Amino acid sequence: MTSFAPDSIVLNRKLPLWYQVSQSLRASILGRSPQDPLRLPTEEQLAGHYGVSVLTMRQALKELEDEGLITRHRRRGTFIEPKALRTAPVRLLGSVDAIVAQQSGMTTQLLAHGRGPVPGELAEHFPELDEVGTYHRLRSDEKTGEPTNHARNWVRPELAARIDPEDLVRWPMTKVLRDVVGAEISRITDTVEARLADPETARLLQVPLLSPILHYTGVTYDPEGQVLDAAVIHYRGDRFSFTVTLEAT
Repeated sequence: MTSFAPDSIVLNRKLPLWYQVSQSLRASILGRSPQDPLRLPTEEQLAGHYGVSVLTMRQALKELEDEGLITRHRRRGTFIEPKALRTAPVRLLGSVDAIVAQQSGMTTQLLAHGRGPVPGELAEHFPELDEVGTYHRLRSDEKTGEPTNHARNWVRPELAARIDPEDLVRWPMTKVLRDVVGAEISRITDTVEARLADPETARLLQVPLLSPILHYTGVTYDPEGQVLDAAVIHYRGDRFSFTVTLEAT
């Protein structure tokens, strides 16, 4: 029986390996095509694929099993759960693959894309540019159809010219920039704050006007410190929470 083939990952030794592996595998599962196999490789094969111990791989798989994304059957193997509810708390631990994972696993509608100016609050990130690529997407829960967040991205024009809008229906912007466009990402700076839903957000997310939402700003940098992408995402306050884990060094 053919097994599902997960994406590769470059591990950061300063972060827990099991966590990075679980988040990378989670992103692969949530971004899979409908025709992809549901059976996962064995623990030993996955451990070899990621370059970790079987014990570490077992811990990563337990995380996904607890979330309901996979089921494990003795002697039969491990399988992706196709009908799993894929909405989970957003957890930020410092890896780009964690960012990819948190953005994956929802039905995405591309509302608009084109070129335009950067809004004033983000202009400092693109000081030399008059126009950038612009994208607006609405994400909904796959199972219920309920809208969960809407996202706007402002991307450097030379990168936007290489983005196929259809890829943004299937994958998060971070994955498209890194794995499709080939942009080198060194870090992403996240800011999360509580706000009240404005008329547009209330309409898109189907929540009352002025109800609490989570306002997320993510700025993606290349190794030279140049901003590649600035994103603003409005999350329904009743559907998401953010947990930040700080690792001692």
